[in-house]
Amino acid sequence: MNSNIIQQARDVAQQLIRYLGERNLDQLISLFNEKVDWFIPGNQALAPWTGKRETKQEVKAFFELLWINTETLSAEIDHVLAEGKVAIAAGSFSTRMLQTGNIVESPFSIYIEIEEGLITKYRLLEDSFAVSVALTDHLEYCCFGTRVTHPTGKSQSRYGIQPNPNSRYNFQI
Repeated sequence: MNSNIIQQARDVAQQLIRYLGERNLDQLISLFNEKVDWFIPGNQALAPWTGKRETKQEVKAFFELLWINTETLSAEIDHVLAEGKVAIAAGSFSTRMLQTGNIVESPFSIYIEIEEGLITKYRLLEDSFAVSVALTDHLEYCCFGTRVTHPTGKSQSRYGIQPNPNSRYNFQI
């Protein structure tokens, strides 16, 4: 495999991460092709920023919608991997849902494909069920390995697993 293609995929992924962290919409959008195969699984009725997008303009609208509905509290990138025209970033985040004040802490991965220096395919995998729960007051329906915290400090996780503040993954059995 051509090392220039691999380096280009890694560079674009790192730029994507940097511009996301800065919430630099113009630079972020400049990384995308006019036509994009974009998908973020989730409950679009509760989290309208999830779902499919097909154009650069729709991607721009996604970020605008996401950013007026959420506040990033922290994000940690554990790995950026590249092979061929594919790059994957993996890490974890903590985000406040502005509608409810609830906080979601979740692992995530971003999968992108690059052609001619632009992102043509984008997938974000996160605990979208926890995001949906955080957009409601039903914290009893939380997810394994993910914590949702209500503004009052009430914290809940799925299957009776209690949050462990000393654990990187915030759960204990």
